[in-house]
Amino acid sequence: MLRELHKELGIPAGYGRSTGLPVFEEAGELIDVGPNLVSRMQRLTPEAARQWQAMVAAADAVGIQLLIVSGFRGIDYQATLIRKKIEAGQPIDKILRVNAAPGYSEHHTGRAVDIATPGSRPLTEEFESTNAFHWLESRAVEFGFSMTYPRDNPWGIAYEPWHWSLKDP
Repeated sequence: MLRELHKELGIPAGYGRSTGLPVFEEAGELIDVGPNLVSRMQRLTPEAARQWQAMVAAADAVGIQLLIVSGFRGIDYQATLIRKKIEAGQPIDKILRVNAAPGYSEHHTGRAVDIATPGSRPLTEEFESTNAFHWLESRAVEFGFSMTYPRDNPWGIAYEPWHWSLKDP
């Protein structure tokens, strides 16, 4: 299925090998964790939801507001995101620097969140200058979360200070 989908989207056949990104299975059990910035309900695995909610509460206790932009994204939804960018005229090589190919997105696991905070444009590098980001840098590990795509990461994905995931125990 992935091979055909990648072919349709123009994703190179050796994408996984060339990036070193693993294939991620879609999460089985998901629960609602609240709406995102555009009121679309976001879902995470039960464990990720517990840790996310605990992290949000801890940040809130010190005046830091963490907002969820994106949680679980299925393979089909990931493909839709890429199709929209292709239709807007973006070349696939540039798209794949900011969006993992379907099957390779950590969002499929239901353990990844894209995070925003008031006063900062979502999904932009300016997030790194916020109090929310600085709080995450020092405290997210206590809740099992870490930033997946730091600068110069080995997978060739653009720096994403907003993308954090619950790591396996």
